[in-house]
Amino acid sequence: MKNFQYYNPVRIVFGEGQIAQLSDLVPSDAKVLITYGGGSAERTGTLDEVRTALAASGSREVFEFGGIEPNPEFNTLLKAADMVNEHNIDFLLAVGGGSVIDGSKFVALVSSLTEQDGSVSRDKAWDALTSYTRSIDSAIDLGAVLTIPATGSEMNSGGVVNHSERQAKLPFGNPLAFPKFSILDPTKTLTLPERQVMNGVADAFVHVMEQYLTYPVNAKVQDAFAESLLKILIEEGAAVKADPENLETRKNIMWTATMALNGLIGTGVPQDWTTHMVGHELTSLHSIDHARTLTILLPSVMRELKESKKDKLLQYARNVWAIDSNTDTKQDDDSIIETAIVKTENFFRSLGLPVSLADAELDESAIDPIIKQLEAHNMVKLGEHGNNDLEVSRRILERSLTSVA
Repeated sequence: MKNFQYYNPVRIVFGEGQIAQLSDLVPSDAKVLITYGGGSAERTGTLDEVRTALAASGSREVFEFGGIEPNPEFNTLLKAADMVNEHNIDFLLAVGGGSVIDGSKFVALVSSLTEQDGSVSRDKAWDALTSYTRSIDSAIDLGAVLTIPATGSEMNSGGVVNHSERQAKLPFGNPLAFPKFSILDPTKTLTLPERQVMNGVADAFVHVMEQYLTYPVNAKVQDAFAESLLKILIEEGAAVKADPENLETRKNIMWTATMALNGLIGTGVPQDWTTHMVGHELTSLHSIDHARTLTILLPSVMRELKESKKDKLLQYARNVWAIDSNTDTKQDDDSIIETAIVKTENFFRSLGLPVSLADAELDESAIDPIIKQLEAHNMVKLGEHGNNDLEVSRRILERSLTSVA
């Protein structure tokens, strides 16, 4: 295991009816900006619950900013940041899924990057994004009310922002972006369309895989925790597909997605975010749901990088899929690994998710533009060893053209 520091200051408030706790969690004299997405929070009554809770005590001034996109747009977020400065907002409350929370983190970080007229500088904000927002040393306080379990953004300090005009979808991170608290009410997930639920399960699954599927460093706690999270997602993914009204299943999915990317299983271990970085370009160029880009690419990443990941792939096959525990038919290592990859593909298929570019109605003509975007965004040394250059990314995409199984 590698040396590490682990820090996570986020207070989690979990369970049915916990939105009422906002009256105690948000400072009583705060100027609050509620941020949300396309309107589902309003339609389902979640926003009304938030408004009621904020009005229950104190003298808070409350403003609202809606319309944050599923892939939060740079220009939309800067409009929110301008509103922060216009009204002297000192607390952001993100109500929604990972995109709303990601976008609100970015707003919290860039609101101080102003021009002389008080508006947020578009150039400074773009420079901050392209440098991962590391240079920013102040941010507005942020809280979250999670409605879509998927990204883990409710308990980490990172996010992703899309800039359609530049055809860029870029990650950022800064410890100042940790939410002060996140409320997780599993009942809020019962109104989600099936597509969003299955996307969330897959997103969490791949988050775990990219912190786990590298090479062994004798990190027994992290490995065992990661394997347990993967098995829970496999089990509960099937369960929620069969019985979407089961609240106990929703609770386990919500908490597992949070634990998948709160930093715990990634401490002290190498990580490989190749699937995410290539997937971001697929979303940027073709507007494919983020999670679906991951299920398209992960099997091909596993196949292309089989040799460097061999030990962990065998561990994954053994401990997650119990493949070599069946001694009826002896398999060599390559066969065990391929069986594990096929089982992974079939799991994604069972959730109604794509596992190839063909499933997303794309062909080989999509590859060159993706490679150009990776080069433009300096995604040329990906992977746990920094060895995944553009040629490796090209081979991964070529493997993704059609599914093997």
